[in-house]
Amino acid sequence: MDPVTHFLTGACLARTGFNRKAAYATLAMTLAAEAPDLDILWGFRGPVAGFEHHRGVTHTFIAAPAIGLVTIAVVWLIHKIRKKPTRAPVRWGLLWCFSLVAVLSHLLLDFTNNYGLRPFYPFNPRWYSWDIVFIIEPLMLLALTLALVLPGLFGLADREIGAKRVKFRGRGWAIAALVFVGLLYVVRNAEHAHAINLVRNSSVTSEPILRVSAEPEPINPFLWHAVIETADYYQTGTVHTRSDQIETDSAEDILYKPPVTMATLAGKRSWLGQVYLDWAKWPVVEDKGAMPPPGYNIDPPDPNWHTVQFRDLRFDYPILSQKPNDTILSGWVYVGPQQEIEGMFMSGKEQKN
Repeated sequence: MDPVTHFLTGACLARTGFNRKAAYATLAMTLAAEAPDLDILWGFRGPVAGFEHHRGVTHTFIAAPAIGLVTIAVVWLIHKIRKKPTRAPVRWGLLWCFSLVAVLSHLLLDFTNNYGLRPFYPFNPRWYSWDIVFIIEPLMLLALTLALVLPGLFGLADREIGAKRVKFRGRGWAIAALVFVGLLYVVRNAEHAHAINLVRNSSVTSEPILRVSAEPEPINPFLWHAVIETADYYQTGTVHTRSDQIETDSAEDILYKPPVTMATLAGKRSWLGQVYLDWAKWPVVEDKGAMPPPGYNIDPPDPNWHTVQFRDLRFDYPILSQKPNDTILSGWVYVGPQQEIEGMFMSGKEQKN
């Protein structure tokens, strides 16, 4: 999920009662809920390195206790810098336990969307994803934000009329927000299964269906992007689970499986190719010919070099559409005439080493 959702989730978790047990509980849980995303620091080594380690070891069960300790270390430094006594006792052991809960909430939220994570790495490198929530879900953001903001606004109103100040305000709102998120998961899980069953039992294709996925759209739990695989092609469509309708166009929504070439074989053996194919569930590897990769300026293109594009059909739908030939989360490998790797690119940036 997006960072804001993680931060808000940690703060709401703290408000459910953890903040009554120890000083700094809200601070620790808010930071810990986003701490696994420290893996973005790998991006300084280049886009392929960042992609390889994104949702890597910091998003695993084995690393969760260590991530909690890192969070507590940060809170301890803040405590020392403040040099002020806290109103409540600082219980570092409890804070570590609370931070661990918040770290695990991060793993759960990332599991719900279709990017996925590897929670059992390094013992099991498999990617897991629930595929029920879009990476940014406005309904969750709204519920979590209201749960944190409204108690403060009501507190201001109470002080205006001279009402007694409540020490720990907002517990009910926080619990209600988290219950709402849980119910949203229940609805989306049911509609996700419904969407897949609709496609499997439909006549959208005359070919035998090998597999189907339903990718989430934001806000509307009754709207899904379907990806279908047959022996010869992929077909996409929009599924409306409320009306049991599937929208697809056999002229525009069919992608025939690209042929395997010497360039695509070389691209698959590259660093980017191996990382990408390890992660992708619906990979499409296509030899684009002599065209240069996006972000690589060469004029005219060398006719003996080939550009190989890697993309995942999970993220190739309208709400994520980019410029032509530059779909989100796509990678590019530039292959020379002897199948040597001349360059690797992601997000318009070249991997330099």
